[in-house]
Amino acid sequence: MHRREMLRMAAVAGAAGVLTLDGVTFAHADAPEGAGGGPASETRKVTGRLPTGAPDFVHLPVEVPRGIREIAVSYTYDRPAVPAGVQGNACDIGIFDERGTELGGPGFRGWSGGARTEFAISAERATPGYLPGPVGPGTWHVVLGPYTVAPQGLAYEVTVTLRYGPPGLTPAPVYPPQRAKGRGRAWYRGDNHLHSVHSDGKRTPAEIAAAARAAGLDWITTTEHNTTSSHGAWEGLWADDFLVLTGEEVTTRNGHVVALGIDPGVFVDWRYRARDNAFGRFSRRIRQAGGLVVPAHPHATCVGCNWKFGFNEADAVEVWNGPYTPDDEIALAEWDNALVAAVRRGRPWLPAVGNSDAHREPQVVGHPQTVVLAEELSRTALLAGIRAGRCWIAESSAVGLSFSASGGRGAHAGIGERLRVDRDAPVTVRLDVTGAAGCSASFVTDQGRLFTTPVPADGKVEWRTTASYATYVRAEVRHPPADGGASGMPGAFAALTNPVFLGWP
Repeated sequence: MHRREMLRMAAVAGAAGVLTLDGVTFAHADAPEGAGGGPASETRKVTGRLPTGAPDFVHLPVEVPRGIREIAVSYTYDRPAVPAGVQGNACDIGIFDERGTELGGPGFRGWSGGARTEFAISAERATPGYLPGPVGPGTWHVVLGPYTVAPQGLAYEVTVTLRYGPPGLTPAPVYPPQRAKGRGRAWYRGDNHLHSVHSDGKRTPAEIAAAARAAGLDWITTTEHNTTSSHGAWEGLWADDFLVLTGEEVTTRNGHVVALGIDPGVFVDWRYRARDNAFGRFSRRIRQAGGLVVPAHPHATCVGCNWKFGFNEADAVEVWNGPYTPDDEIALAEWDNALVAAVRRGRPWLPAVGNSDAHREPQVVGHPQTVVLAEELSRTALLAGIRAGRCWIAESSAVGLSFSASGGRGAHAGIGERLRVDRDAPVTVRLDVTGAAGCSASFVTDQGRLFTTPVPADGKVEWRTTASYATYVRAEVRHPPADGGASGMPGAFAALTNPVFLGWP
């Protein structure tokens, strides 16, 4: 059946514009299979065309009668040729159940973005990206997300199938534990931005766990785009020496944020833009769920990836995402400028982290990885280490590093800590790095890059300064530029640290 495109506009509280289409109804309401000649299933199709400038979300109401065992949805849309530099068609899909589409409400049942063309939900099971549970009677909403629309418009077709029958039982999810045995107080290596088949990744959770172990990681965080369906998909994959935390990559139209280490099963909504002034509400939601707010790849060039929400709500920032690129160099410079401003004004500073954002082969899990000093291998301890900036970033587990400053009467401080010394007291900064042959080491301060040297054979580098000359010092270990420096771009990182602070508060 055909539907008019611009039927009625609605507003989801605080969200970007929503277009609601005419609803889909099914003739055999309340007629399960075998009752009064009822069918085993019924199917309806909806077609239409969205214009350029369509709202962010298009709702297709589906009236679900009683006695439904499973709801299945598929969709297609056209991809006309467009001139160079013009965006073509890209359309996401998901679904909300009879509890409604309210922003942050309980009705969310799954999202696959543009990674799948079909999905199904029943009490017993659901397509990855979607949540199993009863298919209750009432108004469900299939949600289309026209991410970009070509000048010719976007022609779509949505097919909804209801299958009648007994509802079945929903298995209780088995979530990962919050703590592993670990090694007590130690530096733990983690990758906290990963995608599986539960969003747009190609690896299964088992394949990610195997890759993480091969990469020498102690912990990972599952962070699918706009869904929590992976939270219960790791049974049998954790161990005494391997921790799995749950999270979400909250993928808005104005940037992505990793909700790192939130409580299992907690969903964080993404249906807003920076202009809607909703990000503060959902940042609080992340923290209330025990997680950290970490803007991801803030200067990535993909559509909707560039970060527009500012950093006032952030707990850390991802300055290195996957293989090092000019986007990361910009993110690093922005972070360093913010660091300078924070220490000069006596304000809290924002720690830096790095993650692989690996989706599929040949993307490498654990390249890069964040190395955190934690009291134990637990969610609470790891997130506390990141929040305090007691962490550094490595390209792989082959790179080892220690970085500290000492001075005065035997005073000593490590990464994320403060060395309390008089302004003019001599301070010795020490870097000890392994696995970085052929690299250079630099010490960067609030005055800029003040010392650079080739990494010596023993990996030990020292530099002397004072708190009056350097309010903080952080270390960078870089490979030689791939093009020999012809482009003016520095070499990729082998490692970089959060700062050691010098002087009195």
